[in-house]
Amino acid sequence: MPAKVDLSQDVVSLTAAICDIESVSLGEAALADAVEAALSGLAHLHVTRLGNTVVARTELGRPERVVLAGHLDTVPLTIDPANLPTRRVTSGGVDTLWGRGTVDMKGGVAVLLRVAQLLPEPTRDITFVCYEAEEIDSRFNGLLHVQQQRPELIADAAFAVLLEPTDAQVEGGCKGTLRAEVTLKGIAAHSARPWKGHNAIHDAAEVLRRLAAYQPQTRVVDGLEYREALNAVLISGGTATNVIPDRCVVTVNYRYAPSVSEEEAEAHVRTVFDGFDIAVVDNAAGARPGLHLPAAQAFVAALGLEVVAKQGWTDVARFSAMGVPAVNFGPGDPNLAHMDDEQCPVCQYEKCEAALLRWLG
Repeated sequence: MPAKVDLSQDVVSLTAAICDIESVSLGEAALADAVEAALSGLAHLHVTRLGNTVVARTELGRPERVVLAGHLDTVPLTIDPANLPTRRVTSGGVDTLWGRGTVDMKGGVAVLLRVAQLLPEPTRDITFVCYEAEEIDSRFNGLLHVQQQRPELIADAAFAVLLEPTDAQVEGGCKGTLRAEVTLKGIAAHSARPWKGHNAIHDAAEVLRRLAAYQPQTRVVDGLEYREALNAVLISGGTATNVIPDRCVVTVNYRYAPSVSEEEAEAHVRTVFDGFDIAVVDNAAGARPGLHLPAAQAFVAALGLEVVAKQGWTDVARFSAMGVPAVNFGPGDPNLAHMDDEQCPVCQYEKCEAALLRWLG
């Protein structure tokens, strides 16, 4: 029997129901079917399906449009301890919902679905996006597919809220992330006669010295402080314990402020490691929060919360690529995402729902 979700449920019950429809990445079809059916039942929405991504839009002719978005997939389940089905636990006077997706990020999806149900005539037009495959390789990402195939479904918005877990705080924009491989080349030889070769691993010392001496910048963007970082994250080399290694690769990760372009980020890394063989293997720009915009200012005012910079990378960057500034705001402690004991205080679901209803109602 097809899975169903009842949007008239309270947000906590709805979160539990959504979590209990298993949707590990690339297995979102059942949940996408349920979400599509539920949203299609709301007369004020126009619903589009792309793969296992569901986009629903109000078309009320409001002077401004905003996006509420969340991904449907989760990381794999665990068996011991089992993190599905969900369960309510009260401890120390705190009522929590336990289970896969309660943090990352089906609580956020439940919140946006409740807004869709409760606000047939919002003060702004709203585009609701429930997308697939955020937790795996970006080529599967449903938001990317919308960007590539139907950008008009999103690109007319003035502002977006991605309901990723932020502990019910507002995190503006996100940093960019670049990954590069610094390759050192040596000459193989028997380790008993090292003078016959050249040790590539030893040459990595200069790469590591530069990293140790590196002073990252803190850049202010739209009033928020983004702390940059450049670190070695992997190192590999050698073929056997009795062979002088002829190759060593140090993988570095540069997290850069959203005011820095992808090209500028690459140029910076190449400058830091000038003289070395460098290959940039991944580079994704960050996203400005756009806090100077009326929609963003109204959002912050309605919530009454301090805004801090998002120090990681999230899919708000995909909105930025479509010209839509965005913030992260959703229930759940991101430190508990993907954990065996993934859990969220139920008050955060209620707090986030109430905040968005104040903003859009």
